[in-house]
Amino acid sequence: MIYLNYTNLDSETQERLLSMSKKEVENRFGKQLKSYAQQHYVNYDTLLEEEAIRNLYNYNFVFNM
Repeated sequence: MIYLNYTNLDSETQERLLSMSKKEVENRFGKQLKSYAQQHYVNYDTLLEEEAIRNLYNYNFVFNM
């Protein structure tokens, strides 16, 4: 679970969450994503960012108001 303050949903916080998600995706699926990117001639960084955004939907967020 990720605990967030409702008043702190600025772009900096969003970038931090995306960065955390990218690290998690890269740790879990980095080799598979690199292999897929090479086989299908896709930019690895773009693929990683798309997967990180998708991964954010798996997080459980708790908002403190």
